[in-house]
This record gives sequence, C-alpha cells and structure tokens, in this order.
Amino acid sequence: MLANILLLVINAAAGFITLMLLARFYMQWQRISFRNQIGQFVVSTTDWIVRPLRRVIPGVFGLDMASLLPAWVVQVLLVAFELSLRGAVFSGNTAAVIAGLAGVGLIELVRMMVYLLFAVVLGSALLSWVSPHSPLAPMLNAIAAPFLRPFRRVVPTIANVDLSPLVLLLVLQIVLMVLAGARNGFAPLLFVG
Repeated sequence: MLANILLLVINAAAGFITLMLLARFYMQWQRISFRNQIGQFVVSTTDWIVRPLRRVIPGVFGLDMASLLPAWVVQVLLVAFELSLRGAVFSGNTAAVIAGLAGVGLIELVRMMVYLLFAVVLGSALLSWVSPHSPLAPMLNAIAAPFLRPFRRVVPTIANVDLSPLVLLLVLQIVLMVLAGARNGFAPLLFVG
C-alpha cells in the first residue's frame, strides 16, 4: 500500500513536470507569447531545468530540445522507478534494458503529448462555444490549429459547426490505443524471458 502511495505521488510530480515542459515546447514551437498568466506559470515551473540545458542542448529545426529532452528523461526515470518498485526482474543485458527503458519512456512521452493535445483541443472547442473571447482562447487555438488544419480541409462544417475537433479527438484516441500496444513491444528487452 505504501508503495502504491509513493508511486502515485511520484507519478503525479513527474506527470506535472512533463506536462509543463511539453507545454513550453508546444508554446515555443507555435511562437505563442509567454506574456500571459499561463505562459508565466509554464516558464516559472520549467526555467530551473530549461535555462541551464539551453547552454548545452541546441534547438533543432526551431524546436526547443532543451524542453523536450528533459521531459523524455523524466518519463524514462519514472518508468524505471515504477518497474523497480513493482519488483520487476530486468534482463541481464544492460544495453537491452537501457534501450527498453528509453523506448518505453519515449512512448510515455508521446502519450503525454497526446493527452496534452487532447486537453488543448477539447478546451479550445469548449471555449469557442462558451466564451470565445476568453483570454485563454487565443493561446489554445494557436496550439490546436496546426493539428486541426488537416482535418478542417477534409471535414465539412455543418450548420456553421466545426466538427474537425471531434475527428481529431477520435484520431488521438486511436493513437493512444496504438501506443499502448507499442509499449508492450519493449517487454522482451526489459525482462528476463
């Protein structure tokens, strides 16, 4: 029981840090201003790790790798901690275990990206119906727009209602199912056969 409580607390903290780092990554990728309450919160919670890493980790194609790489490392460490806490017996091949943990950590990072995008698209759609002039609406719309754009080309609006967020949310659910299956593919690398 104590192990489950510890795992819950560590999982919540690691999830929060990962989501803040991913939010910073998305906001910088879309060139969204950090001069708002949400942006300031994201910067305040991630500056302690991103600023020092920017000195050694360059951006790649305009993407802020100093925000993305620590999010991945947090997920790798979380997976290793969770498996160790649950008493997993790792295989004797150290390189395979490291590759397996890195792979599962990457899948968990992509899963967190999908969850964050899911929340952004859902929030953007809800605000467009309830409070389109909310200060949060432009930021959510800017983050969601590049993901919605391909669906808006294909999915027609019906009675002035944009159905592309619903289609994107369905696709994101499918992606989550595929990621769950892909995570199981790393088990042979991690565990004793």
